[in-house]
Amino acid sequence: MTEHSSRLVVLAGPTAVGKGTVAAYVREHFPEVWLSVSMTTRAPRPGEVDGVHYHFVDDAEFERLREAGEFLEWAVVHGRAKYGTPRRPVEAAIAAGRPAMLEIDLQGARQVRQTMPEALFVFLEPPSWDELVRRLVGRGTETEEEREVRLTTARHELAAAREFDVIITNDEVRHASEELVSLMRSTASTGSLAPHPRRNEN
Repeated sequence: MTEHSSRLVVLAGPTAVGKGTVAAYVREHFPEVWLSVSMTTRAPRPGEVDGVHYHFVDDAEFERLREAGEFLEWAVVHGRAKYGTPRRPVEAAIAAGRPAMLEIDLQGARQVRQTMPEALFVFLEPPSWDELVRRLVGRGTETEEEREVRLTTARHELAAAREFDVIITNDEVRHASEELVSLMRSTASTGSLAPHPRRNEN
C-alpha cells in the first residue's frame, strides 16, 4: 500500500455476523491497516477495552459531540444504544495515505456513502441464516428479548447486501480477514475493483 493511494474501506453486515471479530483479527495481524474506533453509549461487554474496541461514553457526551458535527456517521442501534464514528481521526488517516477501515452497522454505512461515495463498501455475510442464529445465541451477551430484536433486524440487513460493492462470506475469521486485506491491497495498488467481483449474490 503506497502513500497517497489509500481508499477508505467500509465494512458492514448483519448483527452477529462477526464484523468485530474480523476487525480484531485485522488489527492484530495486519498492523499497517488503520481501524477506526467507534464511540458508543452502551456498556462494555466482557473483554472489551475502552479506546481499543470502542470509546465508551455517556449519552450527554455523545450528544455534545453529535451537535458539534464531530461524527462522520451515527445511529441508534436496535432502539437502544447510540454508536458513532469520530470524523477527525478518519480524515487524518486518509490524508496521511494510510489504509483505513471502518467497521460499522448498515445505517452508518449508508450515511458514509452520502458523505464519502468514493469509499469501498464491503458487506460481510454469514455462511447461512442458521449459522448467524447460532453465533448470536452462542455469544450469550443479550437477553432472549434482545436476541429476537437483533434477529428481526438481521433479516432486513441481509437484504441490503446488493447495496455494497463487494460481498465477503465470513465462513472462517482468518479466511474472511485475509480476503478483506487482499482486497484493500489490490484496490490501493490498482485503484479499481476489477480483480474482486461480487461474491455469493444468489
